[in-house]
Amino acid sequence: MAGICMQSSAVHLRNMEHFITAVAHLEHLNPQLSSLALVSNLCQIADQTHNVTHGFMRSSNNETETHPKIKERLNINLNLSHFFSQALHHFITAAYEEKGVVLTPDGTTVALAPLLLGLESGLRAENVSSQPNGFYLHPLARTLGLSFLNSTPTVRLGAEGCWDSVSAPMVFTLSNFPSLVTDAVVHGGMDGAILGKHLSVVNCSKMNVSTLLRSYYLRTVEELDDVLDPHLKGRNRRQNFQKITSSSLLQEKVAGVLPSQGDAELESLIAKGIKEFVLRYMDCPSIIPRCIWGAAPPQVPLELLSPPMSFLYIHHTAIPSKPCLNLQTCSQNMRAMQRFHQKDWGWYDIGYSFVVGSDGYIYEGRGWMSQGAHTKGRNNVGYGVAFIGDYSGRLPSTHDMELVRHHLVKCGVNNGFLQEDFTILGHRQVVVTTSCPGNALYSEITTWMHYKDKDPLK
Repeated sequence: MAGICMQSSAVHLRNMEHFITAVAHLEHLNPQLSSLALVSNLCQIADQTHNVTHGFMRSSNNETETHPKIKERLNINLNLSHFFSQALHHFITAAYEEKGVVLTPDGTTVALAPLLLGLESGLRAENVSSQPNGFYLHPLARTLGLSFLNSTPTVRLGAEGCWDSVSAPMVFTLSNFPSLVTDAVVHGGMDGAILGKHLSVVNCSKMNVSTLLRSYYLRTVEELDDVLDPHLKGRNRRQNFQKITSSSLLQEKVAGVLPSQGDAELESLIAKGIKEFVLRYMDCPSIIPRCIWGAAPPQVPLELLSPPMSFLYIHHTAIPSKPCLNLQTCSQNMRAMQRFHQKDWGWYDIGYSFVVGSDGYIYEGRGWMSQGAHTKGRNNVGYGVAFIGDYSGRLPSTHDMELVRHHLVKCGVNNGFLQEDFTILGHRQVVVTTSCPGNALYSEITTWMHYKDKDPLK
């Protein structure tokens, strides 16, 4: 079992690769154990035995509402038992350290318990002739309902956080006061729903859980395999989640796990919570925060903007000239650009507000609230968004452009950062001495809604 046996020095790292390796090791120790039995046992270790998946699965003969208990037990050694007991149990300490979460190769953080609950629901549903509509949303809906019911309006969702180390993550600390539904819990719930629905309609009898997770989380942008559809991978969770649900279905599921029938106040609370969820996790793109790509701090406090802003300026980086296809390369590009902007040009920070990689993510530059250094003379009236690469003769991928064209701008408008009638301009329309954002990309943005062929401020 070379490559699967785990060393005690490495087993405690909190990344998805180590978790999947541990699952593979567990499968090796239990060759006769079904995937459902393995996942159900892991859910019990995660202390997720509170009937989350009970009550919404029906047997084929409809004799019972609840699923039968799994009687198959794990053969597990002390090292693995210690790892899973620490890695799976989700809670938040008084110091805002979030436990039970892991860092994925694409830079997002995932809570393992809701992921496992989603897998369990899908594996159980595979053996049921008919499932309730949206059954795969039940674990996430339950957590959302509890958060809406027990949190104040300002902390219904979130927060995000940062790892002590991206290369060797062990401690994940939240940035501010958390709700019951942190970003990591949402990511795990989304992934569980996506994979749970997938498992409910495919033959999983010969599929190892570790193989499924490896395909979903560890596959690169360009890598294909015969386990999952090319688009069914973790970096596409928001798009794939949108395909399997809607705000109305999610609201129905949340209402179904709370005693909301006839309670107008609670129904209104659920509706507001779902609206906030949809905006934050379905309409807005996933943005890699500065702490994940390794940003240096600004050299001085940055001047603040006063949103909503009127303009969105489109750039390409030119250098780096090639698209970046993974977190490691994109992060290296971001750090190189920040060093160049700070040390060579004497700017206080990386100039762009946001930067688009080709790995499925947008990277945080100066963000929504700080004035950038991207478009000379206009930094105080708009945001600068740059695509990594040289787009003089070719275009970014359709997915990368849609992240900006449809998701980032919608997020900006709905959150009050961009005016509803904002204007999109290419960098060259303001600074005539540059060809940025490249001929191909500039030609493309002339077809985008909100583009104007003349700069309104000239």
